[in-house]
Amino acid sequence: MPGEFVNQLHYGDNLVRLRGEGVDKAIPDEVADLIYLDPPFNSARNYNLLFKQHKGQDSPAQIMTFEDTWKWSPFEYEKFKGDPQNSGLFDLMDSLYRILGPSEMMAYLLMMAPRLLELHRKLKPTGSLYLHCDPSASHYLKIILDVVFRPENFRNEVIWQRTLAKALVTKRLPRNHDVILNYTKTDEAKWNAHAVFTKYDEGDLDEKTAGKYAHRDSEGRLYQLDNLINPNPNRPNLTYEFLGVTRVWRWTRDRMQKAYEAGLVIQPKPGGVPRYKRYLDEQRGRPLGDIWSDIPPINSQAKERRGYPTQKPLALLERIIAASTDEGDVVLDPFAGCGTSIVAAERMNRKWIGIDITYLAINEVVARLTEEKAEGRDLKYELLGTPKDEAAAKALFENSKAQNHKPFEQWAVTLVDGKYNDKKGADRGIDGRIQLWDMKGNYREGVIQVKGGNALNLSNVRDFAHVIETSKAVFGIMISQKEPTKEMKLVAEGMGYADWPGSKKIPRYQILTTEGILERKETAIVPDGYRIGPDRGVGKAVKGQTETLFDE
Repeated sequence: MPGEFVNQLHYGDNLVRLRGEGVDKAIPDEVADLIYLDPPFNSARNYNLLFKQHKGQDSPAQIMTFEDTWKWSPFEYEKFKGDPQNSGLFDLMDSLYRILGPSEMMAYLLMMAPRLLELHRKLKPTGSLYLHCDPSASHYLKIILDVVFRPENFRNEVIWQRTLAKALVTKRLPRNHDVILNYTKTDEAKWNAHAVFTKYDEGDLDEKTAGKYAHRDSEGRLYQLDNLINPNPNRPNLTYEFLGVTRVWRWTRDRMQKAYEAGLVIQPKPGGVPRYKRYLDEQRGRPLGDIWSDIPPINSQAKERRGYPTQKPLALLERIIAASTDEGDVVLDPFAGCGTSIVAAERMNRKWIGIDITYLAINEVVARLTEEKAEGRDLKYELLGTPKDEAAAKALFENSKAQNHKPFEQWAVTLVDGKYNDKKGADRGIDGRIQLWDMKGNYREGVIQVKGGNALNLSNVRDFAHVIETSKAVFGIMISQKEPTKEMKLVAEGMGYADWPGSKKIPRYQILTTEGILERKETAIVPDGYRIGPDRGVGKAVKGQTETLFDE
């Protein structure tokens, strides 16, 4: 690849981004050294429901939101069969359809199949793919991977024990593991054998290791007395007398003497064969198997917890990345989610490409990278697929109609650094929030409402003023694609300024346009400092750097 590779974070359908059709920047073929994907799939759902038969003409957009509910769509099946880029999987998918029928499981596999084809194209010949899934779908995905990657390139089916067994044993054993399917593109795939060992825990040694390392030196270090005899008896250059014993030794006389002087070669008794003092803490550790029970899931108190129910621990991704890549290699995650793989790659000095279809995820990855990147290294990446001008914003609004314009709302909320609200329950007038903590540690917030297209009118401007009041928000921000009228501005101005101490006056009600924000003609006026991001679970205020918020 000519020039220096720049990290990339893509918003959009990963199939579109991987194929590079009409996008702002295509992802090159054979760019990735490692692909990790954790596609959304809800392990807690009723297993039988996944095979429920569906009838009718469902909208193709139902599958494209990548939610944990899969709905069968005959349109998507016909679209798949009509795309020549999927030709290598036609026979397999027809066979699966005859077995599974128009079920939610079939809808899920139909979504995954063309993406796995594209990911194979993005992988270098020396690259590896790790697909994280659950046991209800792993066997079907493995068949697809066998077709795409070839059976001879299957490496491992890793079982990750994500929880301890629970007492759900009335009809079945509890399901407490995930499956990670590992394939390589060729037999030349990179593999770092030194990275697949875990350090010995002296307090939890297996019986065999404890039996070997049964000695302690004066500093309390465990060691064993190892054999120094060469297994090849026909080595005249290594045959000599040492400490009165003549043998064919593993080492040269010079090396043996230096090890003896360092106290690493000892003679257990006069006339006995010298032995090598091998310390436990200098060994590579216990080799990994394909059952991983030593990496716990993220609990409610974990520092890295971001509030995503399917978030994977950094230690899991660090192990995978260490095993199959070196520093400077490229890690690709087409279902970035809350960005665990991206953060792990950044911290381990790897390059990365992340893709996600929701602005919630993109915003979370950006926030997490900023907070968790390695110290002393600049964070450099391109944000691709997000609207950069009003024409692109209008296109996003129109194209997200089938999803009730949620992607547009999610994007608009991020323009003022807000957290998207899914408008459940009594919060239907609020599309987003800006979270605040005052000096006393009390939680406060600004509220956001989004109006796309021509939806802005005097009535809903007045309604949002009522929402600001009834929710007791510090301030409210209306984001619109339509310019507000003079009457609308007067409603906003009539609310005065926010009750928030500090030298900067914050209008209680602000109306901004997407075009004005994108062209940097308009900006939200919010408190400087004492802000936290979404779902951090932290009640500690962090002081801003631009202004002292409170007069002291």
